[in-house]
Amino acid sequence: MSVKANRIYRICLSICLSLLMMTAMGVPIQEDKDTLVVDSFLPTLTFAQPQWQHPDSIKKPSFLKKVGRTIGKFFKEFTAIDTTYIEPQRFDYTIMLQNTNSYEVYRVNTESGQRYTFAPEPSMRIGPYFGWRWAFFGYTLDVKHIHVSHDKTTNKQYDMSLYTSMLGFDFYYRDVGDDFKLRDIDLGPGIDASRLKGLEFKGVKSTVKGINMYYVFNHRKFSYPAAFAQSTVQRRSAGTPIAGISYTRHKLSVDFERLDQFLKEHLPDIDVPIDSALRFGTIKYIDVAMTGGYAYNWVFAKNWLLSTSLSVGLGYKRSSGDLKERGFSFRNFSFNNLNIDGIGRMGIVYNNTRWFAGISGILHVYNYRKNTFSTNNIFGSVNIYFGVNVGRKKAYRWMGKKK
Repeated sequence: MSVKANRIYRICLSICLSLLMMTAMGVPIQEDKDTLVVDSFLPTLTFAQPQWQHPDSIKKPSFLKKVGRTIGKFFKEFTAIDTTYIEPQRFDYTIMLQNTNSYEVYRVNTESGQRYTFAPEPSMRIGPYFGWRWAFFGYTLDVKHIHVSHDKTTNKQYDMSLYTSMLGFDFYYRDVGDDFKLRDIDLGPGIDASRLKGLEFKGVKSTVKGINMYYVFNHRKFSYPAAFAQSTVQRRSAGTPIAGISYTRHKLSVDFERLDQFLKEHLPDIDVPIDSALRFGTIKYIDVAMTGGYAYNWVFAKNWLLSTSLSVGLGYKRSSGDLKERGFSFRNFSFNNLNIDGIGRMGIVYNNTRWFAGISGILHVYNYRKNTFSTNNIFGSVNIYFGVNVGRKKAYRWMGKKK
């Protein structure tokens, strides 16, 4: 047998053995796009794809990978903006001087018509701030109580708001005690109690702490940070619906014995009985509210912005009272109730990306109602600020050289 014939014999033998082996293993032989043709005179053979190449055998992403991809998409959307409406921050660092003025008012109304309005002296704080990108650090000094040591004051107020393009957060803690004044009073028809207005009354203490979170639907075109954080610049007017949730804990204490003594001392010629609805020690209630509203940024001139927003919340309140009078039923101070709450914001700012200045305010309104009495708590703050951005980001350094 010649060498050429021997080579052809080996090829044919190898092909036959391969066919026998695939038949024995039950491998299907069919013609498709994976067909391998060995010379024109040989039969058409199909070899099965290796297991790692088969489409059905490709591993699907694990649960953790899916979660990671979802989080990644979220963070991309978290910072996504339409640059025809919003100009991003060009600098890494911010230096700012800010004045913060805080206010708080408590109104107590009874079924019989008596009304009391208590409010502490507004606080006025001023101090420097230093910012790096989204993080701000600073210190403010209470200039109205600068002569009072920190250990002696009973008032503690911490308010912080975080603004991003998509989400916003408000954190607040306010503990006010022995600093209230009687701002308004109505003891009923025919009783002149105007002489009591403005007098200090140390029988009221209040504590409010909570968190508010909301979502900005049109966050690609509308920027809360442009109005309240100066980290972007709104270039074209835009509005957006907003929706969120808030959780707040309230505590109000009124010393009715001291109030009775206070009225007798300053109204000795008038016998004024205190409404029995006010004869409680402490009211505590939790407020969980679903909020919804609308916000609008109006660019009324180059580098100028006026921003307003209003959210109304349907609050679910659960409360309890510490009654001091046996004749009053405790269940009157323990109930579930629905009330309307509100949050308002307003700000005006000038920002040419390098220098900025403006004024902004935020106001919270909470209502608590009973059959025998109701309270309204209003608190908020107003900020006046001036600052400069420095340290141009690498992506914008060519703009500084061009100038």
